[in-house]
Amino acid sequence: MSKKRYFIQIAYDGSLYHGWQTQPNAITVQELLDKAMSVFFRQPIETLGCGRTDTGVHAKDFYAHFDIEEMDENKVLNALGGINALLPYQIAAKRIIPVHNEAHARFDATARAYKYYIHFEKDPFKLNRSWLVKDKLDIEAMNSAAALLLNYTDFSCFSKSHTQTFTNNCKVTQAVFEHEEDGLVFTIQADRFLRNMVRAIMGTLVSIGKKEIDLAAFSAIIESKNRSNAGQSVPACGLYLVKVEYPYLR
Repeated sequence: MSKKRYFIQIAYDGSLYHGWQTQPNAITVQELLDKAMSVFFRQPIETLGCGRTDTGVHAKDFYAHFDIEEMDENKVLNALGGINALLPYQIAAKRIIPVHNEAHARFDATARAYKYYIHFEKDPFKLNRSWLVKDKLDIEAMNSAAALLLNYTDFSCFSKSHTQTFTNNCKVTQAVFEHEEDGLVFTIQADRFLRNMVRAIMGTLVSIGKKEIDLAAFSAIIESKNRSNAGQSVPACGLYLVKVEYPYLR
């Protein structure tokens, strides 16, 4: 039987899950989504996501594609209520979109954006959703360093070793800190991201904010292409995938 391809847009709180991608002996978002959709559509459904999120990372905007055996399109597009009823409360299906059969959730994405949240005072309502930092940070210096990211393309120093198969090049188009409520939010957008890249960048920028390193050292770290020279990865709890763009989606 012929199959039709769709994108599904979801959002999730990653606190309880070992990331997006299905893996043995761990509960993941992809595993639960595939199970819910397979039950609802009464046929095996396997999704392929727009990327990977690590354990504890959240997503406000995440896309995956899936193929389904010939079925009335209206039934597929109206499946959100049934799918959401089968998903845990921490995962929400937001939209199903018909796409051409060669559409690819990962490779067709032209831009992705993440936000990282920091707060400075103990707050039980931010547990697992923001990173508590007790140090005073120089935000102006951190923004000056973040702006330097737009001048580079090779971000090997911010990637876990041996995790990229072809290139460590990315085009960063936005990187900025802004004040929000009692904390900060860092927004970064690029055409693609390396594994652990945002959390490693944040760790290094916080070193700038603590005045442990200066702007010249930050540039030298990037130019070294050596992960051991960059800062530690910050906790996953403050990281959110907030936007994924495709040329054929609005």
